[in-house]
Amino acid sequence: MFEDSFRQNWDLEAYTDYETKYTMTYAQVAEQVEKLHLLFQQCGIEKNDKVSLIGRNSAHWAVAYVATITYGAVIVPILQDFRPDDVHHILKHSDSKLLFTADYIWDHLDENELGQVRAVISLTKFKPLAVINSALPVVDKETGIRMTLTKELISSEVIQQLFDRKFKGNFQPDCIRYDYKDNEEIASINYTSGTTGFSKGVMTTGRALASNAVFGHTTYAYNNPTGKLLFKGDRMVTFLPLAHAYGCAFDFLGNTTVGGHTYFITRVPTPKVLLAAFAEVKPTLILSVPLIIEKIYRKQIQPMIAKPPMSWVLKVPFLDEVVLSQIRQKLVGVFGGCFEEVIVGGAAMNAEVESFFRKIKFPLTIGYGMTECAPLISYCHWSEFRQTSCGTILDNMEVRITDKNAEGIGEIEVRGDNVMLGYYKNEEATRATFTEDGWLRTGDLGYVDEKGNIFIKGRSKTMMLGSNGQNIYPEELEDKLNNMPYVMESIVVQRGEKIVALVYPDMDACDKAGFTQNDIQTQMENMRKEVNKQLAAYEQINSVEVQAHEFEKTPKNSIKRYMYK
Repeated sequence: MFEDSFRQNWDLEAYTDYETKYTMTYAQVAEQVEKLHLLFQQCGIEKNDKVSLIGRNSAHWAVAYVATITYGAVIVPILQDFRPDDVHHILKHSDSKLLFTADYIWDHLDENELGQVRAVISLTKFKPLAVINSALPVVDKETGIRMTLTKELISSEVIQQLFDRKFKGNFQPDCIRYDYKDNEEIASINYTSGTTGFSKGVMTTGRALASNAVFGHTTYAYNNPTGKLLFKGDRMVTFLPLAHAYGCAFDFLGNTTVGGHTYFITRVPTPKVLLAAFAEVKPTLILSVPLIIEKIYRKQIQPMIAKPPMSWVLKVPFLDEVVLSQIRQKLVGVFGGCFEEVIVGGAAMNAEVESFFRKIKFPLTIGYGMTECAPLISYCHWSEFRQTSCGTILDNMEVRITDKNAEGIGEIEVRGDNVMLGYYKNEEATRATFTEDGWLRTGDLGYVDEKGNIFIKGRSKTMMLGSNGQNIYPEELEDKLNNMPYVMESIVVQRGEKIVALVYPDMDACDKAGFTQNDIQTQMENMRKEVNKQLAAYEQINSVEVQAHEFEKTPKNSIKRYMYK
């Protein structure tokens, strides 16, 4: 897919860093990929070796990913918000032998904690930042000579010399030839968390990555009158973290393999930043998480319809349709005015916001997926989308509902091309996630209607989603809270955009310390600040609510989380 796209779209623009306007054509991407392949050879990287990648979304991030995949190595994308000790753990757990990193992240990493990593490469200009295991011999594939790995051996100057020697100044589309790798082999490992006790590296095959990418530009999108979501020359504004499966699959991989132009937002994607980018780029398809859409709704729409003249008109028959049509036109303009639809995924969407968008006939649809499916499970074109659903199961996937209750609601299980192989070096978690007959347990509760629409009614998994698409795992935060003095037990919940800790104090310890109620509240606030020092920016606990009684428990002594949403 990459070979074909590079050859067929040679002169087209491929990647742009939106803020700096740095742009690479497909020809330039292909050339840089070849140079990184030479760098891999110099480092002694073999097929199926692991290569880690961490940094903000950018053209160079994308190039490093493509170079790793096309070399036959396994890419390990790491979320840039992970703390340094989490990054160290992932590098060791994944057995990574090479690390691409942003300079600002490298400044906080410890060279002695990188495991098997041989060299660290900057995402700025692909210059070597460090050679860690220099004692490891590297064999030159052309001469057979054994060499010691040094910075000079992988410097830009040496790589350029090797490139010139190989292509003799005539690098053309026909020069692109990538080694064969079976689609059933692992292509990427995505970590759903960084910390030791929660490490689950999702092993994604080439088949699953390709299946998701192909979905956007083939007849898999059967409900769309055009038969496609992505076309050659399409424009995408990418603001979801590429280290996550959702943004990676469609904003990046799908658009690259069809010959589209991807604009990377390289800073925090606030509504102000995004709206400016939409207005300038005029994207042809928009992928988002619910909180981004909800923020735009609350900032752009709610204030307008809440004013007395507008609120009165919306209550008048016929006039309300005219006004709603005008609101729709304005909202379409806010998103750039040229998009096929807005696809939302990653978490449940606010019911009020979804209802309003449906009411004004805004082209918005909601899909369903998970990292373990790279990520897509279901989707439906907005013109066919049924409100409160998550679309219909993909043609290359199957779904079943198990352990149904009286209302037909049970656990959603899936199988098909998009499903992972399992969790890297974690057989116990893999066994727990798959049924004996090979179905993936999603951990979500729901049902499927007579037309094949999937409805999610609850989540047995507790993952929360940050405003910019980052995964937040409350168990990790609770583990840190429960280790603090004067805390007996806790639950972390999400209320709107806020992370709230519900804490039941260790009353015996508080009594021995002679704490008053005010003292307990003060102690909990100090504890919150202390715990936040251990958390990434997107995980920060905004407030603590002290509970007067112990949490309600199940017979297995687990807290009944659903009672504390």
